[in-house]
Amino acid sequence: MIIYVDVNAQHDGNGSKNLPFRKINEAAKIAKPGDEVLVAPGTYREYVNPINAGTEEERIVYKSEKPLGAIITGAEKLTDWGKFKGDVWVSKVKNSIFGEYNPYTTLVYGDWYFATPSKHTGCVWLNDEALYEVHSIDDCLEGKVYECSWDPENSKRKWYAEQDANTDETIFYANFGGADPNKENVEITVRRECFMPSKERIGYITVSGFNINKAATTWAPPAAYQDGMISPHWSRGWIIEDCDIWGSKCAGICVGRYYDPQNSNFYTTKHVKSPTQMERDSVCRGQYYGWIKGKIGGHIIRRNNIHHCEQGGIIGRMGGVFSIIEDNHIHHINNMMELGGAEIAGIKMHAAIDVIMRRNHIHHCTMGIWCDWEAQGTRITQNLLHDNQRPEFAKQLEGGMTCQDIFVEVSHGPTLIDNNILLSDVSLRIATQGVAMVHNLCAGSFTFVGDGTSWRYTPYHMPHRTEVMGFMTILHGDDRIYNNIFIQKWSDKELVLLNDSRPEDKYTENRKVGTYCFDEYPTYEEWIPQFDLEEEYPNMRKHEDSHFAHLPVWIDGNAYFEGATGFKKEKNAFTDNSGKVYVDVVEKDGSYFIDTNIYDVMKGFEVDMISTETLGEAFEPSQKFENTDGTPITFDNDYLGGHRGTTIIPGPFAAAEDADKKIYGKLSIE
Repeated sequence: MIIYVDVNAQHDGNGSKNLPFRKINEAAKIAKPGDEVLVAPGTYREYVNPINAGTEEERIVYKSEKPLGAIITGAEKLTDWGKFKGDVWVSKVKNSIFGEYNPYTTLVYGDWYFATPSKHTGCVWLNDEALYEVHSIDDCLEGKVYECSWDPENSKRKWYAEQDANTDETIFYANFGGADPNKENVEITVRRECFMPSKERIGYITVSGFNINKAATTWAPPAAYQDGMISPHWSRGWIIEDCDIWGSKCAGICVGRYYDPQNSNFYTTKHVKSPTQMERDSVCRGQYYGWIKGKIGGHIIRRNNIHHCEQGGIIGRMGGVFSIIEDNHIHHINNMMELGGAEIAGIKMHAAIDVIMRRNHIHHCTMGIWCDWEAQGTRITQNLLHDNQRPEFAKQLEGGMTCQDIFVEVSHGPTLIDNNILLSDVSLRIATQGVAMVHNLCAGSFTFVGDGTSWRYTPYHMPHRTEVMGFMTILHGDDRIYNNIFIQKWSDKELVLLNDSRPEDKYTENRKVGTYCFDEYPTYEEWIPQFDLEEEYPNMRKHEDSHFAHLPVWIDGNAYFEGATGFKKEKNAFTDNSGKVYVDVVEKDGSYFIDTNIYDVMKGFEVDMISTETLGEAFEPSQKFENTDGTPITFDNDYLGGHRGTTIIPGPFAAAEDADKKIYGKLSIE
């Protein structure tokens, strides 16, 4: 059955074509498996709360009749502004508009939030651009540049809100930078979510073609209830496709955790247990809450334009397992720099078990992709990442995160990163083990090699399952780095940064490109003899230190340019320090190309074909670097999907001429 919705209908109806509902949520109350909710163009200022789940055979489909024509927003227009003083205007609203959740009394805060908790979940908007929150009317009047912002000119526009207890109103003061708010489109964020079931297990829903924007979402840490502007809410089998998703205070899309009243921001509220311990608790309690293959996860997030969210584009712990995230354009995440904490990235997932992230274009984010804990069976492939680095003019936010294209943290692998183009000044923060880097182009450094994990014991799982197999601290190593190109595109001068959780502690971060940072790690041939394999009755105490030492690494077939330096034990490598090699990403009318002469300089250098057999097994889970269905991989497909034949060269392209082809094009909805 097709259920029709049209906000511009003359009056509310029954969902028929001639008498459509005026609100999507009215359709969401009655939609059953196999139904399609067809939504006419218009602005829908509502929270959509699907009541019924679809099935694997009969999904419930919510579709915008015209691509991006139906707008679901968490904002309301705010009019009747009066001049206060200078460029500052004032208006007010009754708090009854917010119901039980007032975004202007709710702070962005929770476990793993490191910045000063002074920002609220609400926001004031001028013509679809967010104003910056300040702490007083005087700050509004001053309207100075916020020195941490990546967009300094727009940071002069400010807002401040306070409560009038006598009238039960929120009073807004805003500096619109000289604009008259009564002649412009001014909105305030009112609703916490736009499209998310209030109940768990409402699965097999498709959301297609909507513009979803401006929600007062809350901070989404890994051991707490996690919401997003749109979210499957601990269910299975959603498809979110062809949507424009932007303007969330925290998460744009959330594929996050179940609600557990006994473990929700436990550290923030009780202080007495480590937040890391509560993450382990969350993983184990997840089995009780149904975290089992076939019941949770398995979502598809594809062809979306996800941007201008301040915590993350896609966020989630555990609820995104077995999902596919493909062909999305994710950009300008956390650029306002109002929020700081350990959950910020274009994509930030805990327990991305058997998650495939492919063909995404991710740029101008604090971090591109962050896989934290249990990146087991995760594959990051054929993605373009660039400009995921703090501009030189922007001051580092105290409590803000450092920048890189990819961050893999405290996982045991196998984590596969192949055929990507990584052009920011840090390609990979590798505070983890069990990573395979194959056929990538890296213009940035590796950071936190052998560091950044402390004593944390994290879980690993039965292969291609969620059941916990064991826990172990991170030994570092167990990495494979084959057939990549490394080029020192950026300065190799170490960068002095503030520690995210302890800003008073500064540290230096490596910017020198290459695999030399593994020089002190053993090869397998150096590592294995210490275990006395020929002994029938081994001495356990003798091997105790070895069981907590670095694991071996496998590094070969890489090419190094412009000062990038290789692993000292690498046998087959190419090096050119001529000072004439370059690489850059170029945009032409919305399409992206690589401008480089690397392949001309590297001509004649060949490497071996890499496969699952070459890479072996990740140490702790004893799991191969393989497809999510357990079948082996031969890396004969390149970044563009082209075939690698008998002549194999390093980097993401099968042949030199492929580097001249378009590497990313506009989405159809852009």
